[in-house]
Amino acid sequence: MYKRDLITAEIQKLAQALTRILGLKHEGKLEEADNELNEMLETDFGILFSDLVACDDTDFIAFLTEKNFPPEKLEILSQVLYIKFSPAEQTQENKSVAEKLQLTYQTLEVKHHVVNMNNLSRQQTVKDYLKQNG
Repeated sequence: MYKRDLITAEIQKLAQALTRILGLKHEGKLEEADNELNEMLETDFGILFSDLVACDDTDFIAFLTEKNFPPEKLEILSQVLYIKFSPAEQTQENKSVAEKLQLTYQTLEVKHHVVNMNNLSRQQTVKDYLKQNG
């Protein structure tokens, strides 16, 4: 029970941070929001954005396996990556983020049996992007 309470508290903290970041983006403070997203990736998920972009699919799967995030935290990671993803940009960095997003969604579905309507819509956007820019 204690471990579950710790996980719940961590997820609540991450969700609040994500809400704050979305608020910054809405206010047009894009650089500040991006810096906070990068800090969140490093502090809460243990990966630098530059390393995430640079790693291949096999390394990213190994990272997810090693970290063994609970589904709630993996869901937050997918939200962070989706904020970093821009379907209008045709850059190598953006393609890499899209690939990591797709792997994160697959992990949520296959390992944790988590599917929600929001993720399905986002997953389709990512698939379409990769199909056009693959």
